[in-house]
Amino acid sequence: MKRFGRRSGWVLFFIMLTLSLFGREVDITVEDADLSIPLEGAVIRIGTGTESVQYVCDEDGRARITLPDGRPALIQAAYPGYENRRLSIAPDVSVFTVQLKLGGIMENRELVLEASRPGASETRSGRSVAISGEELTRTAEIGIIEDVMSSIKLLPGVGYAGMFNAMPSIRGGDPGDLMAVLDGFYISNPYHWGGGISIFDPKMISSAQLSHGVFSTRYGHTISGLLEITSKKPNPTETEVDLGLSTSTTNLNISFPLWGKGGVLVMGRVTYWDPLVWAAKALATVWTSNEPLQAIHSVSTAPYIRSGALSANYRFTTDTEFALNGFFGTDGVGAAYRNDYDDDEVKGDIDMDFDYHNYQGFGIGSFIWNPIPSMVLRTTAGAGFTELMAKGAIKNDVTVAYNQEFLSTYGDTLRIRGINLSGGTYHAPDINAAIDSDNKFSHAQGRVDLDWDLGKGFLIAGGVQELFTQWQEYEGIDVFIEQPIPLIVLTEGVETVQNLALFNPWDPAFQTARVIHPFRYEMNVKNEAFMSSAYSLLEYKTPNQRFGGELGFRVDHIYFIGNDTSLESQYTLQTAPALNPRLNVDFGILNNYGPIDSLTATVGTGLFSSINDSISFMEQRTGLNDFDMKPNRSWTSVLGTKIDFGWGISFNIEGYYKYVFDRAYITTNMKENTTDLVFNFDGEGRVWGFDFQLMKLQSRYWDGWISYTFTHARYREPSRVAAEGSGDVGDNWYWPSFHRFHNFNLVFNFKPIKQLSISGRFGFASGNPVNKVGEVIAPYPVEVVEYRDGKYIEKRWDEDSQSFVEVKNGEQPTIIQKFRRESWYDDNERSPWALPLDIKISFYIFDRKGRVQTEIYLATENLLSLVYTPQGNVTFNDYTGRVDAGANVASYGLPIPMVSFGFKWSY
Repeated sequence: MKRFGRRSGWVLFFIMLTLSLFGREVDITVEDADLSIPLEGAVIRIGTGTESVQYVCDEDGRARITLPDGRPALIQAAYPGYENRRLSIAPDVSVFTVQLKLGGIMENRELVLEASRPGASETRSGRSVAISGEELTRTAEIGIIEDVMSSIKLLPGVGYAGMFNAMPSIRGGDPGDLMAVLDGFYISNPYHWGGGISIFDPKMISSAQLSHGVFSTRYGHTISGLLEITSKKPNPTETEVDLGLSTSTTNLNISFPLWGKGGVLVMGRVTYWDPLVWAAKALATVWTSNEPLQAIHSVSTAPYIRSGALSANYRFTTDTEFALNGFFGTDGVGAAYRNDYDDDEVKGDIDMDFDYHNYQGFGIGSFIWNPIPSMVLRTTAGAGFTELMAKGAIKNDVTVAYNQEFLSTYGDTLRIRGINLSGGTYHAPDINAAIDSDNKFSHAQGRVDLDWDLGKGFLIAGGVQELFTQWQEYEGIDVFIEQPIPLIVLTEGVETVQNLALFNPWDPAFQTARVIHPFRYEMNVKNEAFMSSAYSLLEYKTPNQRFGGELGFRVDHIYFIGNDTSLESQYTLQTAPALNPRLNVDFGILNNYGPIDSLTATVGTGLFSSINDSISFMEQRTGLNDFDMKPNRSWTSVLGTKIDFGWGISFNIEGYYKYVFDRAYITTNMKENTTDLVFNFDGEGRVWGFDFQLMKLQSRYWDGWISYTFTHARYREPSRVAAEGSGDVGDNWYWPSFHRFHNFNLVFNFKPIKQLSISGRFGFASGNPVNKVGEVIAPYPVEVVEYRDGKYIEKRWDEDSQSFVEVKNGEQPTIIQKFRRESWYDDNERSPWALPLDIKISFYIFDRKGRVQTEIYLATENLLSLVYTPQGNVTFNDYTGRVDAGANVASYGLPIPMVSFGFKWSY
């Protein structure tokens, strides 16, 4: 092996110092792909331009080079007369072969190695798992919507969430606890369609890292999982174009250089689901037995996404760099449903309209400076906004016939009270509802991070962060609600209902009597919060990699400013500082022992904190004082081991225990036609489990991984009181709705020839908790009323005005019959297992120089829905008691396979 170098002061010193302290040696062989002949003289360069260190392969085509330890390296291989090739070397690979094919003449093409900065995406046992390169592309770029979360949901520790749900549970944590970070910038709402998919198009990122263990104190604001996204950087020397067209989406990426010192990358995505909705409606018309599919007829505005992103960077000198990221997106959907129905018991028509629109955007700027070769200073600042608007109404004009059982049970009792049901029908009011929502969120944040390599295996880091968030929330909801009359007597007094026709405490029928009345909930708040954080950490690793550790300390504080618009007043709250120490210890047990390349073990423990989003609509009447409000907290401990075998195979298994405390939740107090929200901060949870991943790294013919997750998660809300006989869980321990015991994923990629790739993902997941339901019970009487001036006023249906009006002297109020079915929490009741299966077949076309690549693909998602769909509880009509033929689908996905095809072109 020969080494050539051009020395230029600080740059060379910094490169050599970094590699010597955190380096690992890798033997790279470059050979002819067809003849397996070593290519003597292939050049390998670390760094760019004149500030570089070069390596040249010897007569056997081999070069021993030093790479950053524990971090992936992107390589670009070349040799005169051969095609250019780029690929990634995994963090723990020590031997690697690069095969090049004959092609056009290459001028000054070399193998370029790019080391990631501290804190960049990397897989580390006990802390995080990263995905990038072909693994990310293959699992995320599939189906009608390409989404990075499609890849994340296949990793160990992640609970199954369904096709259209980008908010999975991470190691038994609440889905809302997952925090996303883009290049160090916290993203408060990284979702389209209300959480259906994420905003992270695979075309806009280079890698994703899910941190679900005891991760670094560099980040906080989560107690379960951190999703770190690294944006894709533009090529500083060449123009690149990526175009993708499919049945539902068009993507376009254009990257152009800036004088060899940086570049600009512009990305855009547009969806057009109208053809898919049209096809689904046509299928629903002929496949009438598929009850869940019939809902497609209500879609008036097909779901849409319009988004654009920008990534730019510029290196002023070898020691200073500026980076800029931006994003703007909008999404929405509309529904309009009209239907008339007429049978023996129910006649009427239903009219429903709903519109949902979401707008969001953010901009991030960062400045990176190396004041000395062993130090990196990074400053980041940015701001963003989200506006989510929803407006809808449903009006159901229904006339229902009394059944004989109801007339026999309550006819005589009501006749004594002056109510004659001989007419045989009544008008039902309670399906009428409306919602008007306009929620605006804006945030600004800044952070300063410093990493300093002290030498001899020591590194220290520290930083400060400030996150400001403002919520402006308006909610107006109009509905009809039912209340038992005996309960009203107990809570509000007998005088409020004693004038009602159904008020008869001496009749046994009174115990089942209820009232139904219009109810309006309105909220209008403008709240703000300053979230201040500071952290420090110390890392150490012995030269022989046998021992390493990371000790960190983080403190988070929240200062809350409430603006209650209903009271036109302002108030403030603050939390006690949350102290979050974290410790990880790594052991290198074996190295190059038989078939084992390396065997490592990790143990870690630490505290975490986050703020619950529910404080965004906190009002002054909640009555909280300073330090009553608390951040969610968790204490997490992890024990893991990782084995790297030859042949690019690795196995990682981790066990963990997590105790959740001070968890926020909301209870309600309803009295006198109003609802008060009560904020509680004493929730707790106990979560334990294990997960593993068996992975075959990228190879010529096949690769992929198997992941399995077992989770045991129990939660409790001590201040929640269950009404007697309600079946609610109350203050008892329970399985949360997102919990699943077992989650299994198989990801595979088979490449029989270079031009063909067959990839897929199959999984199974045990069911999530659902309420247990009983039989539909006998009908009961309900009187239509209105709450006014401390009393419930009787109402009747007026045909002239087509509305309910107040009952005058001698007029008869409206009494309706209702059926109900008891529903209660049961520890043993769960939905059926989910069995997702997705397949993608890709054909590739390459030009001779390797600069243009075309992919033509056909993909099918949810393939097994042709023969199996997990079903929920069977529904029923609460006016007639009739059990419906269909059942709810127990997953976030369409009940049919989703087929897509398209092509992608890159230059």
